[in-house]
Amino acid sequence: MADGAGRLGTPGAFLGVERSLSGRAWRQRSAPLEDVRRLMQAHGLTEPLARALVARGIDADTADGFLNPTLRGSFPDPSSFADMDAAAGAILDAYEAGQSLHVFADYDVDGASSAALLVRWFRALGRDLPIYVPDRLTEGYGPSSLAFDRLKALGADLVITVDCGAAATAAVRHAGAIGLKVVVIDHHLMRDQPPACAAVVNPNRPDCKSGQGNLAAAGVVFVLLAALNREARRRGLFKDLGEPDIRQWLYLAALGAVCDVTALTGFNRTLTRLGLGVMSAWENPGLRALMAAAGAELKPATVNHLGFILGPRINAAGRIGRADLGARLLATDDVDEARAVAEQLHALNAERREVEREVVEAAVELVEADASIMDAPVVVVAGDGWHPGVVGVVAGRLRERWRKPVIVAGVDPISGVAKGSGRSQPGVNLGRAVQAAWEEGLLLAGGGHAMACGLTAEAARLEEVRRFLSERLGGEQAAAQQADQLEIDALIDPRAATRDLVDSFAALEPFGPGNPEPLFALSGVSVREPVVMNGGHVRCRLVGADGAPVRAIAWRVADLPCGEALLAGAQGLSVAGRLKPDDWNGRRGVQLEIEDVHDPRRI
Repeated sequence: MADGAGRLGTPGAFLGVERSLSGRAWRQRSAPLEDVRRLMQAHGLTEPLARALVARGIDADTADGFLNPTLRGSFPDPSSFADMDAAAGAILDAYEAGQSLHVFADYDVDGASSAALLVRWFRALGRDLPIYVPDRLTEGYGPSSLAFDRLKALGADLVITVDCGAAATAAVRHAGAIGLKVVVIDHHLMRDQPPACAAVVNPNRPDCKSGQGNLAAAGVVFVLLAALNREARRRGLFKDLGEPDIRQWLYLAALGAVCDVTALTGFNRTLTRLGLGVMSAWENPGLRALMAAAGAELKPATVNHLGFILGPRINAAGRIGRADLGARLLATDDVDEARAVAEQLHALNAERREVEREVVEAAVELVEADASIMDAPVVVVAGDGWHPGVVGVVAGRLRERWRKPVIVAGVDPISGVAKGSGRSQPGVNLGRAVQAAWEEGLLLAGGGHAMACGLTAEAARLEEVRRFLSERLGGEQAAAQQADQLEIDALIDPRAATRDLVDSFAALEPFGPGNPEPLFALSGVSVREPVVMNGGHVRCRLVGADGAPVRAIAWRVADLPCGEALLAGAQGLSVAGRLKPDDWNGRRGVQLEIEDVHDPRRI
């Protein structure tokens, strides 16, 4: 292990890389040596691990809580959330009165996980809680007056919305007008005052003092369960029933946190880490069946299981299938139902991947053939019939490819209306610009947050939208491109890329936003035996100056400069990536997942 900061090129450039083949600068994460030594001495850690912790803001005083997190040590007081006590009170009032309670959930993983948490808590009290999930294509996002009318007709007295509702002011007002009580549990950013209803629990409402704004909705619901237990205990409701142990459902909070890409810091990280431990028993029939449908082994649960196996399949229901399948899968205890739903989700995911692939290929062809679109600060691309359920995923893929904000829209050829979704680059507030475009009258609907947006527009006006967004975001994108860099944890050689090194860094898990997975750099390596795999992935071996090799793979890069350099068998490359366990055929090895490549001959 070595320190490569400032070793070559301009001061501060890691390995001299000011512009890699993906266009990024490389920098080493800052970790003052004095702090690293103090952490090593206080906790008996190796220098690489101590350095990584310090670089992530962990010092000798906070290391134990980070490395050995507990619910007791990090659980927030439920009452610190605005309206949490009111929510628990309203829900239990309805429960004790024998009223009909329903849960209204968003159609993604976080919504499904949130709904399943409530269903399982009420089941422990002997009460069934029906789930309503709006259809993405016919009902749109979040609560609507029509949905509340339907729930009222079904006999609902109180509706708990999860992962949605904080912005549904008109719909919630309508619910009140028809005599339907509403409790909102959400986590999305709020621009306006909370809707007028029984309670609005959202750590991102301006007057909430909880400091838990990084929680997914499932995390907020998990805190709600603690509040419900506390209030039910105060009312004496557990005398004959027994108090539900909410720790058994930690895995649902973890699933929402990971799949909604929330910052894994503080209490949210604790939920996720402990939740993965609970999930590893694979006792939930739905998750067990979904793993079987995907052909995955029931190994200890990791973020990869959630992000790449379970999450995409659960999300497939909301994107191109029946919206309520994900929530049903997570909530059921019926093994046969779990198996049937899991098989449906697996099939839908295969269909979704094919639809996504077709839209990605069409969008790349359109954009890269038109310099006026490609060179704009914001890429806006649309196509007839592109499925609205995949445009967000496609936008994310293309943002990774072009490293700038991308909006992808599907156009209904009959109505001429385009529905799109966008993903942004750090430092570029795409949602705010889309909101401004709506206020300017360029959109039929639009909004979002800094890193993502949704919009509806007349297809004929998309060129105006592109110009408006490019003018508004040109300065932000230029600054973001200048600041776009890769932060490296350490320089190693292939011989040091061992399983022991990978295992030692497992103490930092789970990885995600706010707690990035360590990035290692290799210098002066040669590429051997490169091969293109299905999906445009490139597999190869990287060989150091002493002949020591490490297996490596780069995802979806075959037609990009990084992939071209690998496929050419280039020598003398600097490569950055993440070391992963490689247990194929019992080998217990490692593999480098390549994030970036620098060729010093192509400066």
